[in-house]
Amino acid sequence: MIAIVDYGRGNLGSVEKAFARLGVPATVTQDPRAVDDAAAVVLPGDGAFHDAMANLQTLGLLAPLRRALDGTRPFLGICLGYQLLFTSSEEFGEGHGLDVIPGVVRRFPTGRKVPHMGWNSVEHGGRLRLFEGVPDGARFYFVHSYYPETRTADGATTGAGPLKHAWCDYGVRFAAAVELGRVHATQFHPEKSQGWGLRLLENFAAIVKESA
Repeated sequence: MIAIVDYGRGNLGSVEKAFARLGVPATVTQDPRAVDDAAAVVLPGDGAFHDAMANLQTLGLLAPLRRALDGTRPFLGICLGYQLLFTSSEEFGEGHGLDVIPGVVRRFPTGRKVPHMGWNSVEHGGRLRLFEGVPDGARFYFVHSYYPETRTADGATTGAGPLKHAWCDYGVRFAAAVELGRVHATQFHPEKSQGWGLRLLENFAAIVKESA
């Protein structure tokens, strides 16, 4: 079973339905024990960085999330759930994240419409497992006002292994997706990205099956 963590940020039903469409068992939960017991964990979400971290703390989900990010199980962060993996965010003043990926979440510079909403191409170069069978430059659906800025070069080794990036350009080039050991994350919404998004979730499900 894949646990989809519900911390009150966004409509998580679309993620659950996308996995159901693929025949993959997944359930939305706020139960810390269910997160600990799951074969894999998905952290989606929309909204404000600070509020999300506060909600996770209030619901008793921070500790099981950190255990889910220790590299022993597959993990997928989506949109805000991706940004929370970073060291900090400058949204409404600096706030601290889960610090799995060294870097900071920044607001898009002036000159582009914010939020970045709609379809944009993602260049992955065949480096990330989530993108197996997905053409380089495939388009995915984005909705975000802040973007992640990693502090680790593409392919550079960290304590959890090499950090691999996929890239998107929206006035600034940013990491649209990352892979760090068994941690995978995307700034875009695969559950809203039609065929290629479903393929990405199918690839994650395959990773989960391999790890069982």
